[in-house]
Amino acid sequence: MDGEITPEEVEQLLAADADVRVVDIRSPGAYARGHIPGSENVPFQQLPSRVATLSGSDRIVTVCPHGKASVQAANLIKSFEGTTDARVESMAGGLEAWGGDLESGASETSESNDADEGPQSPF
Repeated sequence: MDGEITPEEVEQLLAADADVRVVDIRSPGAYARGHIPGSENVPFQQLPSRVATLSGSDRIVTVCPHGKASVQAANLIKSFEGTTDARVESMAGGLEAWGGDLESGASETSESNDADEGPQSPF
């Protein structure tokens, strides 16, 4: 992991249309209730099997509710062979610290009542 990035810096990157992938690691239900516009949902428990989809990215920012699980996610992503050259950061404070707009969408799923922080680290 290459450190933490502030929510304000993430907002500036997105406003500038920078080449950054924002990966929200919450459950699909939590993601559907509100997420950073343009982010993609890769639930924490699916990350080990889906990390290859992030290969070739130049910059990746992980996001969770409070900025704790996203640190573990960023470490996992950075350790993957296909993302070692990418800049991988965790958004400090998580969505709780996000001051920008949230987008909602995607159909509600049966997982909508899942705890937002995600399960314990699988590694």
